Amino acid sequence: MDIYSGYFSLDEGQSDTGFADALGTFLDHLVDEGRIESWRLMRRKLGLGPKHLAEFHLMIEVQDLAQLDRAFQDVSSRAGEIEGMHASVNQKVAAIEFALYRDFPDPQRKRGDEQF
Repeated sequence: MDIYSGYFSLDEGQSDTGFADALGTFLDHLVDEGRIESWRLMRRKLGLGPKHLAEFHLMIEVQDLAQLDRAFQDVSSRAGEIEGMHASVNQKVAAIEFALYRDFPDPQRKRGDEQF
């Protein structure tokens, strides 16, 4: 599995629960369509954590990069129902940074033949 992570804060004056509801509508739709496997939203607790990682952490789990690419293709169409759901999330977010992680060790990893 690959994990697409986003670290962000909300724009000034945005409702935290309103954002969470809009995000749930958007990402649950992608799950229902088979575009992502699962997702999880977390919020910094007690102000603990590096400041550069912002207040919220979003994890989106996909089977592989091909599935993530299909999700990007759907969302980047900027049309229909998905555009409204994406806009209702995107308009509330400030200063987002993304990262991509994978399960390790990789399931296809062979041991003993490594040359570095």
